[in-house]
Amino acid sequence: MSKQHVVIVGGGVIGLLTAFNLASKVQSVVLLERSGVGQESSWAGGGIVSPLYPWRYSPAVTALAHWSQDFYPQLAERLLGATGIDPEVHKTGLYWLDLDDEKEALAWAQRLNRPLSSVDISQVHDAVPVMGGGYSRAIYMPDIANVRNPRLVKSLKAALLAMPNVMIHEQCEVSGFVRDGHRVIGVSTAAGDVLADSVVLAAGAWSGDLLGTLGLELPVEPVKGQMILFKCASDFLPSMILAKGRYAIPRRDGHILVGSTLEYEGYDKTPTDTALESLRASAVELIPALADAEVVGHWAGLRPGSPEGIPFIGPVPNHDGLWLNCGHFRNGLVLAPASCQLLSDLLVGEAPIIDPVPYAPEGRIQR
Repeated sequence: MSKQHVVIVGGGVIGLLTAFNLASKVQSVVLLERSGVGQESSWAGGGIVSPLYPWRYSPAVTALAHWSQDFYPQLAERLLGATGIDPEVHKTGLYWLDLDDEKEALAWAQRLNRPLSSVDISQVHDAVPVMGGGYSRAIYMPDIANVRNPRLVKSLKAALLAMPNVMIHEQCEVSGFVRDGHRVIGVSTAAGDVLADSVVLAAGAWSGDLLGTLGLELPVEPVKGQMILFKCASDFLPSMILAKGRYAIPRRDGHILVGSTLEYEGYDKTPTDTALESLRASAVELIPALADAEVVGHWAGLRPGSPEGIPFIGPVPNHDGLWLNCGHFRNGLVLAPASCQLLSDLLVGEAPIIDPVPYAPEGRIQR
């Protein structure tokens, strides 16, 4: 075990899972969260364990996604065993309807040996009887799951609280970094400085602002997304479906999430009536029976937008002791297991699970 003391800034799924991975590798971990853990985009997202259109992403995102998809079931089992809280990794499959780039999607799947295939629309209606009419084509990937992200957050928090070498401080906003020459040796908070051998910045949409206190320009910005939630019977929607950029996700207990918007509104995360009506219209188009269902939830969250959605994972050049694990844009929940394992590998000097070069901050942030 390394004798390092590590501070993690940010208590979303990325920060929590980074702490979870590092706890067995280092002497101590302190996690600092400006509000409550997992209350921002980790709570607000849908939890599909796949990018919405995986073939449209770079190989860098794909590599993280595939490792994470394979790992999620065992992560959920481990957390359930440790805490009694089931993150509900629910394998339902996903149908994409009337894609413009269906040929590209199928070619991508063949090239990467992923189980994505074209299916007759009548088969989709047989499998998903509540789906709306008016669609003519579909492709299907049977092994895609969704994770119930609020439960994932709860189980990670419970697992960390049970670890004697982990401390979680909520309502503890980090305002800047403590430096000794070129080395970052801690962070500043209203309650005082917290010192460490290594600092991991995993503050989601706020990461760019925090790195800016060091005179560095990290291209991570808040991107608002709104979702709505319906409650139906537990067997109402057997599979996830996606059309025109909007999706419906079934939870095991019958809750159906429909999302999401993509809005560049700064840090404003106020839910709007305009988005509510737009999401309801999409929901009814996908699943007409939802016209009579009550919207039991409507919220907004802030994604950490980044160029091409490629996260920043690794050491910050010329700032020894400072590490990044941020900028996952729409895919934080999808990419979390691989991203956090990769960061842990790099920080403690173990062989990385995948090639770390595409995610390295070096050359991707401006001074």
